[in-house]
Amino acid sequence: VLSSLGYHVVTFDYRGWGDSIGSPSERGMTYDALHVFDWIKARSGDNPVYIWGHSLGTGVATNLVRRLCERETPPDALILESPFTNIREEARSHPFSIYRYFPGFDWFFLDPITTSGIKFANDENVKYISCSLLILHAEDDPVVPFHLGKKLYNIAATSRSFRDYKVQFVPFHTDLGYRHKYIYRSPELPRILREFLGKSEHEHHH
Repeated sequence: VLSSLGYHVVTFDYRGWGDSIGSPSERGMTYDALHVFDWIKARSGDNPVYIWGHSLGTGVATNLVRRLCERETPPDALILESPFTNIREEARSHPFSIYRYFPGFDWFFLDPITTSGIKFANDENVKYISCSLLILHAEDDPVVPFHLGKKLYNIAATSRSFRDYKVQFVPFHTDLGYRHKYIYRSPELPRILREFLGKSEHEHHH
């Protein structure tokens, strides 16, 4: 979808997953994302750079963007697809069995050593983020409950850090059946992105 709209998409395997060596940790994954961002910025010229996080990746994305804003190199926009508030609240929101479908299930829930140090505090991070924010969430999401995405939006929308920026929440009705990972199928998505990113580009340049 993004490529067809004319965007370049850069994505990578976190350390310890896919083709990347090492073992995953919240700090390590955030560092990897920061490294990739800097690599892209060094090569992107004046083109806008947007951060897109999905599911567990929303935790990495807000960790990253909080750090970028703190060092005063914010991205042009942040898009969070199916986000939670923080990992503890996400874990409490559902019976355990649902997590078999959650990316990184073994790492998160079956390894007590790493679990103790994991926060992925989207709800805390958004208080320190200053750039346009778009949240996409399906009402019938069985992995990250819709109410957590809505709660995160409400925290961001009332945060002082976003007072000069656009904060938008787009729900997708249960009848559409997009659940946790099929929002990309929405015929409305190109329009939603064009309108949101068009405005954020406009803010950025003026």
